[in-house]
Amino acid sequence: MKLLKVFALGALAFAALGGVARAQSSEWRHGLSLLGTPRYPADFKRFDYVNPDAPKGGLVRLSQDGTFDSFNFVIPRGTPAAGITLIYDTLMTPALDEVATEYGLLAEAVRYPPDYSWVSYRLRPEARWHDGTPVTVADVIWTFEQLKKLNPNQAFYYRHVTKAEQTGEREITFTFDGPGNRELPQIVGQINVLPKHWWTGEDAAGKPRDITNGTLEAPLGNGAYKIKSFVPGRTVAYERVQDYWGHSLPVNVGRNNFDEIRYEYYRDDTVELEAFKADQYDFRAEPIAKNWATAYDFPARRDNKVILETFPERARGVMQGFVFNLRRDKFKDPRVRLAFSYALDFEGMNKTLFYGQYRRCDSYFSGSELASSGLPTGKELEILESVRDKIPAEVFTKPFQNPATNSEEGRRANLREAIRLLREAGYEVRDGKLVNAKSGEPFKADFLLVSPAFERVVLFYKPALERLGIEVSSRVVDSSQYVNRLRARDFDIIITGWGQSLSPGNEQRDFFGAEAADREGSRNYGGIKDAGVDALINHVIFTKDREELVAATKALDRVLLWNNYVVPGWTLDYARTARWDRYARPSKLPAYSYGFPEIWWYDKERAAKVGVNKQ
Repeated sequence: MKLLKVFALGALAFAALGGVARAQSSEWRHGLSLLGTPRYPADFKRFDYVNPDAPKGGLVRLSQDGTFDSFNFVIPRGTPAAGITLIYDTLMTPALDEVATEYGLLAEAVRYPPDYSWVSYRLRPEARWHDGTPVTVADVIWTFEQLKKLNPNQAFYYRHVTKAEQTGEREITFTFDGPGNRELPQIVGQINVLPKHWWTGEDAAGKPRDITNGTLEAPLGNGAYKIKSFVPGRTVAYERVQDYWGHSLPVNVGRNNFDEIRYEYYRDDTVELEAFKADQYDFRAEPIAKNWATAYDFPARRDNKVILETFPERARGVMQGFVFNLRRDKFKDPRVRLAFSYALDFEGMNKTLFYGQYRRCDSYFSGSELASSGLPTGKELEILESVRDKIPAEVFTKPFQNPATNSEEGRRANLREAIRLLREAGYEVRDGKLVNAKSGEPFKADFLLVSPAFERVVLFYKPALERLGIEVSSRVVDSSQYVNRLRARDFDIIITGWGQSLSPGNEQRDFFGAEAADREGSRNYGGIKDAGVDALINHVIFTKDREELVAATKALDRVLLWNNYVVPGWTLDYARTARWDRYARPSKLPAYSYGFPEIWWYDKERAAKVGVNKQ
């Protein structure tokens, strides 16, 4: 009887024999890194890049385009408010001076076996919701289950996580569908944990809450901030939680310094820029080259009340460009897509529209060590040989290069090559119109745009396409309509792209995998379905070390490029920013982020010279 009782308690607290096996096969860690050992030891006091004595206080006002109609980020319907995740903590949190490395936040420790077939997190006993109740294992499991059940993108992202269960008093174990996926432990550590007791409870009117619907009731959180006030669709303000449970954790020292973070919404970028100049918000990341070159000559800038500054972008690679909807027959032939690339005079566009600020994207990981170049060699070539029968032959014989147009003769030569490719693909010009040689159907290309800033880009591109006989149109729609049409795949061509981390992995399936091609809301915008691409994505995910990851990513990059899924666009290697000079920052910023507003603070002396920001 006594023996049975002891065994029962052990089974409940530690999942019986499974728990024993886990205990024997792994050790508790304070952090996770895909690249080896975390930089900071278990007893670290703070991140090196923060100011531990940064003063708390002040207001920072940020801008956001579009609108919002919900504080529920779980469901795919509606538009969640900017900054809503400020109110929630995650199990782990990243360091801004390391790649693919996380340290415990809600979790005090993590462990996993050598084959990465599962991961366990142990919650901190002091973790609390803003109402004072403890953060529990049940909260984590419930959050995970709701994300998988209610959000198709999250269900896809976590589809390799087969089970979440309690395996100790404060321990959660996530079991995976197979070994070898090195990224999965970190992926589940990034979940914003929700309060089960709040979402399954009743609101002030006694009505049961429903996580399957949007809501504008301010949710209960556990993070450094909570919702202070809001005007639906226009503004939302977050205030620092004075008794935040995690304020003294090493990962939080020197962070969360503002008493209030506010987001102001604008429907038009022109109005948004003018609002910044009128001191309606404090910080702006400038996305438009023309604005950077011409729009900041105003009194506050001349008086040094507004500071323009660029920061290097070291933490990502990027591909931005014109993305074809491959679900439409006219874009299925790669020769057609390549013809569009030959028609783009990027050099002329950069000089005329962008004031020479940009460089051409020549990789899906442009600007990083993961970008392919030249011809494949070594480990990369070995990986490509394994899928030789599934990928374009040019991968092995030609270095990828975008068509260049450095002269008028070069532009004419590129258009002649574009016509040749279109003819090979079954099109011909009749009465000045490009038509399908068999059906006689005219070739029409409609550009779906979400910002008026892209109109001038399409207008520059349009004459060259029309010289090929293509009928070109463009349409600017508001953000809600754009998102709905994107989800429904109702477009010909869009201008968008993918930001890439320095440690790519499972997200590549959502970007380029066949399983994501027809899934509403996925980031496989074009609808890529390619066996070679899928095989290389799997190779990226299941690499065993950094050297192999770099080689596999370069191989994937090379195959994506040679399939001509996009007309590569343009990028910068730095961020353009403008701010009202009310803020200070650490003397040395982290390598992979400028950290605004996360590690900056309100400087009363600067603010007194500039003028206190408007409430």
